[in-house]
Amino acid sequence: MNANKVAAVTGGSAGIGKVICEQLLAQGYEVVSLARRPTEIDHPKLHSVEVDLADRAATAEAVQAMVRRHEVTTIVHNAGVIRAALLPEVKLSDLDALVDLHLGCAIQMLQAALPAMRARQFGRVVLLSSRAALGLQTRTSYSATKAGMLGMARTWALELAPEGITVNVVAPGPIRTDMFYDVVEQGSEKERQLAASVPVRRLGESADVARAVAFFADAANSFVTGQVLYVCGGTSVGSLAL
Repeated sequence: MNANKVAAVTGGSAGIGKVICEQLLAQGYEVVSLARRPTEIDHPKLHSVEVDLADRAATAEAVQAMVRRHEVTTIVHNAGVIRAALLPEVKLSDLDALVDLHLGCAIQMLQAALPAMRARQFGRVVLLSSRAALGLQTRTSYSATKAGMLGMARTWALELAPEGITVNVVAPGPIRTDMFYDVVEQGSEKERQLAASVPVRRLGESADVARAVAFFADAANSFVTGQVLYVCGGTSVGSLAL
């Protein structure tokens, strides 16, 4: 196995993505963060790329520039948005945007990095889905695209396994991030009720998710591919009401 430690992380400027970047840097990786905003992480091995990953043309330009400069063999696709709406208010433009961000961007990232992975016969791909892939009120577009990640990852796992490339999914929720607090007011009764409804009786932290990502990204874990790990405090086996 000829593994090198260069990782690309989408949405690395805040929340879960930022913690994933910090963790990979601590493990000796060179990290490229692709996000709409520059990351505040100050580290000599951190490279920050500002790009709107819901824009296919901008994403294509950014990822091609990235692979010209860096031999990326680990991809963590974390960037995401919710666009919450009950069914009568769902906008197809929101669905299109989430398809581009959650699915299209992942395809573009892996297609760009695949030659380097194949040359080394090594690669690690981790897609960040969501517990909402199992269904959640107001999440038509979000759940559909996050669920789409599962089928996509399983397909890639089968196609790429003979070449030493693993593809797995981490499905978080509910995690205390800015995106979470866009939907649930911080310190509110709703937040307290939600935490009480989680089987482990707390909300998740970004570090909980980052540890799961680290497991799948580890070069030693070559016998695990096509899997989905729910980091959700047990809500994937029970019910969750926001």
